[in-house]
Parts: sequence; C-alpha cells; structure tokens
Amino acid sequence: MSSIFLVEDEVLIRMLVADMVQELGHGIAAETGTVEEGLRLARTIDFDLAILDINLGKYTAEPIADVVDQRGLPIILASAYGEHGLPTGLAGRRHLQKPFQISHLSAAIDAAMRRA
Repeated sequence: MSSIFLVEDEVLIRMLVADMVQELGHGIAAETGTVEEGLRLARTIDFDLAILDINLGKYTAEPIADVVDQRGLPIILASAYGEHGLPTGLAGRRHLQKPFQISHLSAAIDAAMRRA
C-alpha cells in the first residue's frame, strides 16, 4: 500500500480521485487544491507518490513537482491536456489524461512505484 499526496483544485474531482486511490488499497497522505499549500505539504509530509493536477487556477503544479523531484519521489501528472499540451517544465513526465478510469489510475500508480 502506497501513501499518495494528491493535488487537485477541483474539489469534486479531488474527492473522486481520493476515493479511487483508496478503493485501490492506497492511502491518502494529504490533499490540497492550491500551489501554496501544495508546496508546504510537499516539503513536510511523508508520502510515496504524488498525483498532481497540472493547472491549479491560474498557476501550474510545476513548483510542487520540483519539490517532489528534489525528494526523489515519483509523480503522476493529471490533466485534460494531452502529453503535447504539457507546460515545458513538466514535459516528459508520467501523464494521466483526464477523465480517467480507475484501471488507468491503477496502472499509472503501479508503473510509477515500480520505477521509484
């Protein structure tokens, strides 16, 4: 069982993803919808994997991803954009296109944890 840090600014989507994560047998270490809180949590909590929504209001999750990278932990980016629509600083990372099914989330988590 992995401990997941979830960053998603749409509350209903965050709740849905958190439910999926728990249904897959993983735990939620923390969740938030803002860059500021995401940065604080990324620096201070224990987790195994981060799932980050790319667009958080008028900001991106890039600074949060940088902190998670510095900690050497895996990241899954979630976005309605295709891989070619990722911001330059987030390109080339594991990407899960919204909307996604629980089977896609499961496969992405498994792949991220195998490579961690």
